[in-house]
Amino acid sequence: MSAAAVLVLTGCSPYDESDIKRLALPVPASDRTEPVWNLWLGAWIAVLVVFVGVFGLMLYAMIRFRKRDDVAPSQIRYHLPLEALYTIAPCIIVAVFFFHTVVAQNAILKEVKNPDHEIVVVGSKWQWAFDYIDEEAVEGEEVFDIGTPADPANLYLPVNESVRFILKSPDVIHSFWIPEFYFKLDVMPGRINGQKAHNSFDVTPTREGTFTGRCAELCGLYHSRMIFKVHVVSRAEYDKHLTELKKLGQVGQPVGAKRADEIAGLENGDEH
Repeated sequence: MSAAAVLVLTGCSPYDESDIKRLALPVPASDRTEPVWNLWLGAWIAVLVVFVGVFGLMLYAMIRFRKRDDVAPSQIRYHLPLEALYTIAPCIIVAVFFFHTVVAQNAILKEVKNPDHEIVVVGSKWQWAFDYIDEEAVEGEEVFDIGTPADPANLYLPVNESVRFILKSPDVIHSFWIPEFYFKLDVMPGRINGQKAHNSFDVTPTREGTFTGRCAELCGLYHSRMIFKVHVVSRAEYDKHLTELKKLGQVGQPVGAKRADEIAGLENGDEH
């Protein structure tokens, strides 16, 4: 039974039209799909094997040791083989999960040597801002998109071109999450003592479309409204959007970007 179920699961794909065959994941839209999908599929297989094994043993015990007469069965205080099994087996399962999680994490966080684009993401209570850095379409100037809880921000990305996201926060921890990218990362407030003031990751969008991004970290009163729209478009449409931002006067750093490199409540240079 376990072998048949595992065989069915191995036929699943993240690109299938069926939600069931995608194992409840969205249709992917980035180059970081493979390691996350393999980890997710492996977790389902492991859970299925454990489920079948545990319930199989329960059914076996109910049938094999069911009451047949009024004679009380022999009583024992312990069963060493069984106790060793349920002590060692979970440790092995956790160790295997840990190993494959680290492998997937390293693959997801692998940096692109020279990303095509660099975007500073500022997550603050309770809005997003996106700062497009050194883009040719606007002659190397910085332009930005910004939003509010009532009017969510728009993030534009060119399809099949690598992007480095630099994540910053001027207040509390947020989490930058685009479900179709199969990845999310915490947006940390500024750091001190020589540490960099941001998290970053690289990704390449692989299909055009409009997706909903959101904050995945409970960050306060309007956390549920801290969303944004992701538009993966052609390079021509991407350049056109940046040009429109420049015409609108959205040039330079967005509100909160400078404060995102500081520690809230501390004066500059004060580490006490």
